[in-house]
Amino acid sequence: MESIKEIYRIGNGPSSSHTMGPKRAAELFRSRTPDATKYHVTLFGSLAATGKGHLTDVAILDVLEPAARTKIEWQPKKFLPYHPNALKFEAYDTKGKVSDSWTVYSVGGGTLSDGKKIISLSGAEGQKIYPKGNITDILNWCEQRGKTYWEYVEEYESSDIWDYLEEVWTVMQEAVQRGLENEGILPGPLKLQRKAASYYIRAKGYKASLQSRGLVFSYALAVSEENAAGGKIVTAPTCGSCGVVPSVLYHLEDIRSFSKKRILRALATAGLFGNTVKKNASISGAEVGCQGEVGVACAMAAAAASQLFGGSPAQIEYAAEMGLEHHLGMTCDPVCGLVQIPCIERNAYAAARALDANLYSSFTDGTHRVSFDRVVNVMKETGHDIPSLYKETGEGGLAKGHPM
Repeated sequence: MESIKEIYRIGNGPSSSHTMGPKRAAELFRSRTPDATKYHVTLFGSLAATGKGHLTDVAILDVLEPAARTKIEWQPKKFLPYHPNALKFEAYDTKGKVSDSWTVYSVGGGTLSDGKKIISLSGAEGQKIYPKGNITDILNWCEQRGKTYWEYVEEYESSDIWDYLEEVWTVMQEAVQRGLENEGILPGPLKLQRKAASYYIRAKGYKASLQSRGLVFSYALAVSEENAAGGKIVTAPTCGSCGVVPSVLYHLEDIRSFSKKRILRALATAGLFGNTVKKNASISGAEVGCQGEVGVACAMAAAAASQLFGGSPAQIEYAAEMGLEHHLGMTCDPVCGLVQIPCIERNAYAAARALDANLYSSFTDGTHRVSFDRVVNVMKETGHDIPSLYKETGEGGLAKGHPM
């Protein structure tokens, strides 16, 4: 299993798989074809179906057009075998012949694959650093040693992991704060009004119990709206679900005055749970639906909250299990191919669910019948059974009938 840095990617929205991934792919292809006189890029499957709404073409053209004339071809009905989000890059020489060709897949969370292995930030194969690849084995490791999940992360990550997570936390906080200040209409044909600021103001007028929930909503909306506007955010585990983890941690830091060190440890734990899903199932909405994005984000946030409140490794696992289990079957159906409806609202609701999962778990000793790993396997099976029109193609569910 790779570093949790692969779960927490800092970049601009609105989509990790449709914007960040293709942009990285374009950068890699441009670097290996410096003498190209023309580029031709073909987008397949889900990447083509909702690419315009996710600014896929803009992300690619921003990289390639300064180097050479670039044409983009859209093939939404053609799905390549490995993954629904496929791109084919072709570079042409001075004689008009193809000098280089590369097919790559954007598999979720900004991660790329060549169909055989994951491509790391440097373009090489991702380094496996964790010896255990599922939560059951990691839980046993923790219980046998009297340690917790963040200590497992510390055991195997490089020495700069805490510096990296501190940068992640800074970007998350800034996204919340910007989102609470910004008002107006989000980009795109939906003309969707930002709501974070108004939710924040209204929440402040309620008594403690309702205020708490309203503030969590406002923080999640703030980050998700920043993402929808192309702002700087952190994938957790994706752009489309980037509001859940920061909203929960921002809220708990504020009302409970948790130290930065404890917040960073909670981020490490959350990243570990997201990482196991990425390894054993998927965090790509195009592959398994929104259960792999917002569902996983909810599990990550629930695990983080449970740790902050002193949960045992078993209670933390239980909180994460509930966060994911109760999103099983959730479709990915973005209206007009935008990460706005229903994505933004789902982030707010999942943040509240994460806090409830932590509370529920805290009333138990962590013993339960269905493990987190079992839910991950079921999520993968369910995702493969869901028809493709409900997996980020913009053809089914809430997206049906809306022009792209």
